[in-house]
Amino acid sequence: MQHEPSLFARLARRISLVLGIGAALLVSAAWYYAETAADKAYDRLLVGAALQMAESLSVERGALSARLPTSAFELLGLAERDRIFYRVIDTNGKTVTGYDDLQSPAPSDGARDAVSISEGIYKGEAVRIARATRVLADPSVTGHAYVIVAQTNEARSALTRELTLRATILVVVMSFLAFAGAMLAIRYALQPVERLGAAVRRRDPHDLTPVSVGVPRELDPFVSSINHFMGRLNERVDLLQRFIADAAHQIRTPLTALSAQIDLLGHDKLDKTGRQHFERVQQRTGELARLTNQLLSHAMVIHRADSIQLEPISLVDVARRAYRAAIPITVDPDIVISFEAPDDRPFVLGDAVSLREAIVNVIDNALRHGTDQRLEVRVRSDALDAYVEVEDDGPGIPPEGWEKATQRFATSKSHEGSSGLGFAIAQEVVNAHGGTLGFRARDEKSFTVILTLPLYRGPAK
Repeated sequence: MQHEPSLFARLARRISLVLGIGAALLVSAAWYYAETAADKAYDRLLVGAALQMAESLSVERGALSARLPTSAFELLGLAERDRIFYRVIDTNGKTVTGYDDLQSPAPSDGARDAVSISEGIYKGEAVRIARATRVLADPSVTGHAYVIVAQTNEARSALTRELTLRATILVVVMSFLAFAGAMLAIRYALQPVERLGAAVRRRDPHDLTPVSVGVPRELDPFVSSINHFMGRLNERVDLLQRFIADAAHQIRTPLTALSAQIDLLGHDKLDKTGRQHFERVQQRTGELARLTNQLLSHAMVIHRADSIQLEPISLVDVARRAYRAAIPITVDPDIVISFEAPDDRPFVLGDAVSLREAIVNVIDNALRHGTDQRLEVRVRSDALDAYVEVEDDGPGIPPEGWEKATQRFATSKSHEGSSGLGFAIAQEVVNAHGGTLGFRARDEKSFTVILTLPLYRGPAK
């Protein structure tokens, strides 16, 4: 049967995918907000320094003088990794102090007193540029003076990375906790499915009544399908039982009548060739009757193995009934047949009908193909198992043929004419009862078939 991934695995994969996408979006958002926060923090320092420099401008002796305050550079020095560039421009556009090539976009006309912030490249490095305007109204110097301050981006990039890393760690931890919580929730939500599976697994194979387990509404179609299937299976089992019963009656009766008619014909008036043909027809009819009985017995054993509840039974009683059923009235009187059983009557957990059929087939097989002058049927037990032994004085089956002997329709030279189902039926029955079918050859004139069954330890019924 091809196995698809479990519901738990499917839900786990999909939730992990959703959480992964959500975590990626959150990390991206964290990076964006961290960059914005870092820009705002360092822009305030940059703007503060530019305003301090602009406030320090004064007119001395009819010319613009720039005495830049130390506090402005200390403020910018908070970003230890960054380099600082500045330029002071007088009202005529000339550089008073600083870097002559430091440029900044001019503010709009409506915001000439405002401080502007922009991005730029200076000396091959990305910088953040602040431009502050100072309005001068001295009689000798009138107009707008400018202070341009540029700062590299290393500190703000480091702050962005640090904030993003912390946010990422938090997102990963929260995603892991969310995933673990989701797995627990899924496991709890799937418990009704597990309860339903456990209820079906625990059911006795013979119990075909509808499943009555409380399940969520989504599982109702599944339970309904199971109950519908079990109902149809119950109908099929009933039909099979009727078929076996009808077949046993409809087939055995004509075969019995045919055997009787052949026996009534006689062969006294037939010539030698006619008698040979008559004996061959009689032999084949007997084989057909025996094969039919074994086939029906085999079908019955298979059916009962799947539909009958095992119960404690006395192995002595079962073996004795099988012994009586298997020994025909017309058995050769020269054959010594015996049955031995202990007084304590060992009990096994089994189906009496199937075990009787198994023992009958073994005894019948011994009578037809093994027994010469002696046949013994024994029941015994030890601390763990009970045994049914069928011993005859025939040559039996050689050890190399023991495994093949239990296969269906397998025959050997010593079992010529056998249908090959007797041992197969017996083995299927003992296997269904947790036992084994074995053989033992003491010498060329003694062969034993042993049915081993585990003892029943509970109270006998």
